[in-house]
Amino acid sequence: MLKTLILRSTIQRAASTRQLVYEGYGNPPEAIQLKSVNLSDKPSSYQILVKWIASPINPADLNQIQGVYPVKPTLPAVGGNEGFGRVISVGSNVKSIKEGDHVIPNRSGLGTWREVGLHSEDNVFPIDNNLPLEYAAVFQVNPPTAYRMLKDFIDLKKGDTIVQNGANSAVGKQVIQICRILGIKSVNVVRSRDNLDELVKELKNLGADHVITQEELYARKAKFPGVKLALNCVGGRSSLFLASLLDHGGCMVTYGGMSKQPVDCPTGPLIFKDISLRGFWMSRWYDVQKTPEKRQEMYKELAEWMKSGEMKKQSFVNNRLEDHARAIEDAQNKHDKNNYSLWIEFFFDINSRFVFIVCRFRLFIVFYLSVQLLFTCSE
Repeated sequence: MLKTLILRSTIQRAASTRQLVYEGYGNPPEAIQLKSVNLSDKPSSYQILVKWIASPINPADLNQIQGVYPVKPTLPAVGGNEGFGRVISVGSNVKSIKEGDHVIPNRSGLGTWREVGLHSEDNVFPIDNNLPLEYAAVFQVNPPTAYRMLKDFIDLKKGDTIVQNGANSAVGKQVIQICRILGIKSVNVVRSRDNLDELVKELKNLGADHVITQEELYARKAKFPGVKLALNCVGGRSSLFLASLLDHGGCMVTYGGMSKQPVDCPTGPLIFKDISLRGFWMSRWYDVQKTPEKRQEMYKELAEWMKSGEMKKQSFVNNRLEDHARAIEDAQNKHDKNNYSLWIEFFFDINSRFVFIVCRFRLFIVFYLSVQLLFTCSE
């Protein structure tokens, strides 16, 4: 009953809302400002009013604020490319979305770091209303990236083998779990570290068949016959040795370059094994879809795996929205210092007093934008 009252109160106050805005490109902690704006609480005929519930800050979001990301919204802009919200009202001519639907952005650049937003019908995409918040908040980027790379480049069958570097990244962990579900063997490359045994145990608990270090990859001591697909998010020397594991007709897909080095390819396998090199960007995949069926099919399968527990929830951190500058600066500094070895998650909740910090592989900060609290309750 308490949560229902809070939600109704939010709808009544929808004319005034807060959002994180940048008016020019620059250092994200300095460029982002928390502002209150007035919105109409009644959408026009083709608009919908969305209460945004949870929204992450991915590395791409920070690059966008810095002005170095390919997707550049018109300035001033609201930050955030990912997240999910609940539709609280719809315009008279809206057909594909209804009140109460849970939605995510249809493409990058929408601006999800806000409490409430007015959007065109075609700017959002409905998802499963029964998907828990921990999945829905990060449903748009990492799980689909892993899914599409495993589906779109090689016709993988049960028992086939793939290899990936950056295996303890957000995408890497999704790849491991989807491979386990589909019966595909995964060879996972990680950097050597003090807590390597702990990391190996974590990845194997997710379903990894093999976990090796980059040093072991370079030494070529381990043999993995029949590798059909390689997933590269590092580049440089790592990509060279990753591609060398491919069997005849294999493909290496590059979706990141965290070493900031060019992608390298071995000449012999390129000529004599006819391996291929491809690139993948999830945002572009969304842009080129002419009909929603393929996306709906993907979301349905991913949501079923998540709701059944076959794909594990991520851990999140709770903090106040107004602390965004300090949190982003701290995360950005640690990310820069550790290159691609650190992933920090922050969850911001408007009324929360709690802060939890979870270190992972990439920079990943999450804002809670809902007064319906997940970890705490209003008095």
